[in-house]
Amino acid sequence: MKIICIGRNYADHAKELNNPLPTEPVFFMKPDTALLPAGSDFYIPDFTKDLHYECEVVVKIKKVGKNIQEKFAKDYYDEISLGIDFTARDLQEQCKAKSLPWEKAKAFDNSAPMGTHFVPVNTLNLSDLHFSLTKNGETVQKGHTADMIFSIDQIIAFVSQYITLKTGDLIFTGTPAGVGPVAIGDQLEAFIGAEKILDLRIK
Repeated sequence: MKIICIGRNYADHAKELNNPLPTEPVFFMKPDTALLPAGSDFYIPDFTKDLHYECEVVVKIKKVGKNIQEKFAKDYYDEISLGIDFTARDLQEQCKAKSLPWEKAKAFDNSAPMGTHFVPVNTLNLSDLHFSLTKNGETVQKGHTADMIFSIDQIIAFVSQYITLKTGDLIFTGTPAGVGPVAIGDQLEAFIGAEKILDLRIK
């Protein structure tokens, strides 16, 4: 299992980080050790002083695929959930300043907490899906899949040109604006519509 993350897939988030809008999907990887199972607490690692949440729709791949055409992408997934792409923003900025890769800011252990369950896509309208994240009961992110620069099917078609997708792979599809820091004692909750998908304590 691997975790594929799409960057800069919401224009408002790209702008809040002063990044140019992409003309094709931007992706990076997290190892399977980044996965934090549902129900686990998240412990802030010692190496960062500026850890940011990024709530994202997560797609689970259901069968092996390579060079998938966009029109057939729907055949490769049937469930979605929500996850957090934790980012050590201070480390990321240091790496960017030196034009270095920034996996250590994104791919560290437990940096990809997942929701408690997956939702069948046949019960949803993926082109008109609202999701949100609260921190200590206050809404900090609101996302709408209609605002994605690249759709789920476009992402699958693009990524599969370069990387074979396998059963169980997770694709984090990008985060809307509103990212920000977490601190010990914070509580993060994520929702698809009114349905709670993720509940995470920060320690």
